[in-house]
Amino acid sequence: MKTKNIIYIVLIMIFPILWTSCSDLLDVEPEDLVTEENFYQSEDDFKAATAPLYSIVWSDFNSKFYFGLGDGRSYNLYAPFSDYVYPFSDLTETSLTGPLVSAWGSFYNVIQQSNNVIIGIQGSRVDEDTKKPYIAEARFMRGTAYWYLASLWGDVIISTDPKELVKNPIVNKNSIQDVYEFAMRDLEYAAKFLPEQASQAGRLTKYSAFGMLSRVYLSYSGLSDNPNSGTRNQEYLDLAKKAAEKVLTEGPYMLMDDYEDLFMIDNNNNSESMFALQWVPNGDWGLKNEHQAFFALSSEITGDDAAWGYWTRASYDVLKEYESNDVRRRATFMGDGDFYPEINISNGGYTVDHTDDFLTVKKGVVGSAKDNPKISKQNSALNTYMLRLGEVYLNYVEATLGNNTSTSDASALAYINELRDRAGLEDKTSLTYADIIHERRVELCMEGQYWYDLVRRSYYQQQEVVNYITQQKRGTITPFNYDTATNTVTVDATQDASSRAIGTIDPSVLLLPYPEPEVVQNPLLKVAPVPYEFTETRITDLF
Repeated sequence: MKTKNIIYIVLIMIFPILWTSCSDLLDVEPEDLVTEENFYQSEDDFKAATAPLYSIVWSDFNSKFYFGLGDGRSYNLYAPFSDYVYPFSDLTETSLTGPLVSAWGSFYNVIQQSNNVIIGIQGSRVDEDTKKPYIAEARFMRGTAYWYLASLWGDVIISTDPKELVKNPIVNKNSIQDVYEFAMRDLEYAAKFLPEQASQAGRLTKYSAFGMLSRVYLSYSGLSDNPNSGTRNQEYLDLAKKAAEKVLTEGPYMLMDDYEDLFMIDNNNNSESMFALQWVPNGDWGLKNEHQAFFALSSEITGDDAAWGYWTRASYDVLKEYESNDVRRRATFMGDGDFYPEINISNGGYTVDHTDDFLTVKKGVVGSAKDNPKISKQNSALNTYMLRLGEVYLNYVEATLGNNTSTSDASALAYINELRDRAGLEDKTSLTYADIIHERRVELCMEGQYWYDLVRRSYYQQQEVVNYITQQKRGTITPFNYDTATNTVTVDATQDASSRAIGTIDPSVLLLPYPEPEVVQNPLLKVAPVPYEFTETRITDLF
């Protein structure tokens, strides 16, 4: 596999194309005369420069790592024959695992392209008030990418100018604390200067930044020198709650009435979507969402031969989480007898027919080109959720629980019960951490989030998380019987369980190895981190 070192990521990628549509963020018009010298001369140029930050720069991350790590490594998903899932679910990835190497490159692609945009706009003669929202857009993207890097690798390189890395590629990494601090400063700037309403469908608002800050503050609250302290920093728990509350009380977002509607192409950029990767219908490589090809059970769904999801299945572990009548299960995983009217429309819909008891992935599976002209081979055109309102509800609830063993806070209960009501479930009257992490797992399942929930918990309850991962019995593929009408899963004692070798489960599984090509290029990745020198103060007037 050809890999990308972060210093060799293309420095200027946006100039051959202007993304200019007033109605659709990723409608494109070629401009043959656009060059670096005459770019960044107007607000239209700023829109063109920031538009690729919603798609192509995240492509390698989205393709396989989004779900392979977020759901495979957390064991929502297993796929014993797919090398973009089983190294993570089996905890056997190495520094040369393809999706891992690609994801590192993708995050730094986001960062360096964001840096290019920031530098280009800062150097423009356009007035400062016009510049700030677009700089804020790029800083949101950069801050989000650094949150991923900190969560996955811990200590990483902070870079604000790609040309400096070209001059000197052998540089020290920075501590996880500084990486979080850097991400927070970026997102706080975004919250200060992004607009209240999106300028185009799919673009960010200041409330997108507050929502992402609620996630980052919540993560950072548990980080300390003692990973088994059992407590989180109250200041950052309060900030997480305030950031979420900004979204929930002032923002323009609203929950969709029907959970399944969240995952329909025609509902891209819906009222609940706060940040989503935007994919072009019938687009070229890099502008496609390939998830359906990896997840679809058969060509009866896709209408072509790109349907490789037969062995990409829900784990027994995650199926135990679904309560009876929880509608989120059939929106997430396909079980025997489930009916989907939006797939195979010309034949009256699609009924799942599994000869054995197993469940394949539904989220991201949307049908064929006959069902929707926005679908093409290996491209569903469904947006990829990076942040939606349901998560911010849960961030608020978790921050409210804080260091307590339980809470009956009225607002927290109201928010979590809105999600449960939509799912067809009874209300809760009090909440523990176990209640909240259960809701997070089922609400956001197959949206690339659950591993990061475990990592966040490990910052202050490390041994508990290691024990939890151990108890998942990842090496055993358990035969089971599943009742799709009641979401009931039981072990099938008539069949023998199969087993797989898995990696050692200890605290080391909570961080990924640095990609080997990066270590060869920059041996300082193996050396202890150095402090990052911040050149700006934190924004403190957001709340």
